[in-house]
Amino acid sequence: MTTPRHAPVLLDRVVALLTPALDHEDAVLVDCTLGLGGHSEAVLARCGLARVIGIDRDPQALELSRERLAPYGDRFTAVHAVYDEIPDVLDELGLAEVDGVLFDLGVSSMQLDLPERGFAYAVDAPLDMRMDAGSGPTAADVLNTYPAGDLVRILREYGEERHARRIVAAVVRERDREPFTTSGRLVELLYEAIPAPARRTGGHPAKRTFQALRMEVNDELGVLNRAIPAAIDAIGVGGRVVVEAYHSLEDRLVKRAFAAAVSTDVPEDLPFVPEGHEPALRLVTRGAEQAPPEEIATNPRAASVRLRAIERVRPRTGVAS
Repeated sequence: MTTPRHAPVLLDRVVALLTPALDHEDAVLVDCTLGLGGHSEAVLARCGLARVIGIDRDPQALELSRERLAPYGDRFTAVHAVYDEIPDVLDELGLAEVDGVLFDLGVSSMQLDLPERGFAYAVDAPLDMRMDAGSGPTAADVLNTYPAGDLVRILREYGEERHARRIVAAVVRERDREPFTTSGRLVELLYEAIPAPARRTGGHPAKRTFQALRMEVNDELGVLNRAIPAAIDAIGVGGRVVVEAYHSLEDRLVKRAFAAAVSTDVPEDLPFVPEGHEPALRLVTRGAEQAPPEEIATNPRAASVRLRAIERVRPRTGVAS
């Protein structure tokens, strides 16, 4: 099985952010969104002392990345898991802490490239959208069984779809006539339900609905909400967590988690921070970094990226220095 190797977004910047944490013997990076292994390959090539644990819930991605990263031998370990299972993964591998954790969120290029996965709206395919095709409800299950109110909420929150009520009314009418099974029928419905002026702006009319369904099917925000604190807790002193987000809700969640991690319980009007009350982490990036215009021109996926990084500067509570 082969698939095109798409360029990872902000690859050089991501590796530069991780390198200070990985530039020592026995350094370990957890790549929580392994995908096709592009980021992991760059880290293995440029950080010669580091090894990488690659996590993915998609068995096909794991198969492809194992093949791609085979030249690095035992410096690479692939793990079939969802990335909010970081504590369990590290426990099974006998690791008390790691030096870096990377998240490149959203759907992978491989999943979009394989029509049978149902992520892409450009071709007619089964409405699946599961990142792990062996478990959980499909996008068709969501469309066919969710109450109308829940569908409206999902399209509005996850897809930022202004015409959610119109779309859902059409979905409910059509599913009563015949359940949804393929993406082509849903795309046709979206063209009919979304007003013509709105179809002419903001990209493909199906983009927002497909994104919302994918995020619901894979519980992406719920998983991320659990994973970011777990990642922060997993890094040792000098360790870094780097996150690339492509959706405003994801970036907001990461921003809040990072802000909480660097906060202190010292009153704001106190002129100094007493010893023992200093934050255990610091922000490495100032706000969210974006891709430069030249990268966006060659890699359109980079247009919406928001990159954030955080570093542990003091031991975790109860961990000896």
